[in-house]
Amino acid sequence: MKYSKATNYALHTMLFLVAASPDKPVGVQQLAERQHVSPTYLSKILTKLVKAGLIQSVSGANGGYQLKQKKDDISFLDVIHAIEGTASLFDCTLNHSSECLIQQVMVEAENRMEDYLQNKKLSELAAKVTVDL
Repeated sequence: MKYSKATNYALHTMLFLVAASPDKPVGVQQLAERQHVSPTYLSKILTKLVKAGLIQSVSGANGGYQLKQKKDDISFLDVIHAIEGTASLFDCTLNHSSECLIQQVMVEAENRMEDYLQNKKLSELAAKVTVDL
């Protein structure tokens, strides 16, 4: 199982925003430079995070992005779902009924992982992040 690079960038971006001052938006250029990624590519990721309601875009000379939700409410799973979607990781190709034994095991494993990621908040890591604005 592997998450996309976009999810990696999204998680790092969100962690930075959770650790940053809530009153000061952070520009896409600064976020991109911090991760050594193109601002254009990161903008597409940020758009998904905005659509998911995790962050908001602030217009103007001092504009950028900032959290829309309370930082203590944002989980790893929220960010992953914003980028990857909510489709199941496993789809049984041989037996499409709910009685498929392999499907049952895979769904249980995925549910356990999602429970863990839903309970793991980005704010738990924020104190360990250095934010230079």
